[in-house]
Amino acid sequence: MTPEPENTFTVTPLTPACQSEWRPLFDGYGEFYKTPVREEVAATVWSWLMDPGHVMEGLIARDSDGRAVGMAHIRACPRSLAGGYVGFLDDMFVTPEARGSGAAAAIFSALEQMAADRQWGAIRWITQHFNERGRSFYDKYTGGPSDFLMYQWKQD
Repeated sequence: MTPEPENTFTVTPLTPACQSEWRPLFDGYGEFYKTPVREEVAATVWSWLMDPGHVMEGLIARDSDGRAVGMAHIRACPRSLAGGYVGFLDDMFVTPEARGSGAAAAIFSALEQMAADRQWGAIRWITQHFNERGRSFYDKYTGGPSDFLMYQWKQD
């Protein structure tokens, strides 16, 4: 059983009309991770999100007044040992003023529905060790981090 959102939020797939609302959220995500989002990067990511043939999809969360307060980017990821797929949550951001309001829980509720609809056996994601608030939220769903370690082999 997953925690219920505290307030009323609407989470929908991103559409072309969402671009002006999505961009400040994506910029906020970059700022949180101290990675400014260059214009060409934002344009590339937006083109992926709008391409029905691309693996990455986006969600946007709005509060009861219709303000965009959160976003998530997710994709299907093959899981060879299961012969199926899991969802991989690449990016998630909730505006500072909406944190603790139920917006993140609403996004997770939408992700849970995506997983059920697509028969994903799990949803996976990574976060930085210093993201204490996010980790505390994630622990409510998972009971704590997985037993896997992530490695990154940079190719220059």
